[in-house]
Amino acid sequence: MPERWTCPECGRRFGKARQGHDCAPALTLEEYFATGPPHERPVYEAVRAHLDNLDDVYTEPVSVGVFFKRSRTFAQLRPMQKWVALGFLLPHKLDHARLSRKVIGEGNRYYHVVNLHGPDDVDATIRDWLTEAYLNAE
Repeated sequence: MPERWTCPECGRRFGKARQGHDCAPALTLEEYFATGPPHERPVYEAVRAHLDNLDDVYTEPVSVGVFFKRSRTFAQLRPMQKWVALGFLLPHKLDHARLSRKVIGEGNRYYHVVNLHGPDDVDATIRDWLTEAYLNAE
């Protein structure tokens, strides 16, 4: 597992010391899903089932969604009214019909978003993108 820094104020873990963040404690999965929409947990479980096959993945539920981290956040799930938005970082820009928002460049990484309506949307394409995002989060 990569070395992580724990914020002494909120107890959240990050890939580098004194990393800037909204200093608020993480929730347990039970606390997080207690107030979420019913379509969110099955999508989370499908994403998590894939990520369980990879090493060093840390899951962090916070008030706005669930972050998946390695040495840094490489993917996140954010609940919406009718779907769950899956955001992930890749070292290149994708051009694909499944993308739901304009791709945003952040230095040498590109932030992509796909809307997932249910666990069946977490197919081979999504799993491949998640794996690539994970591999690039070292």
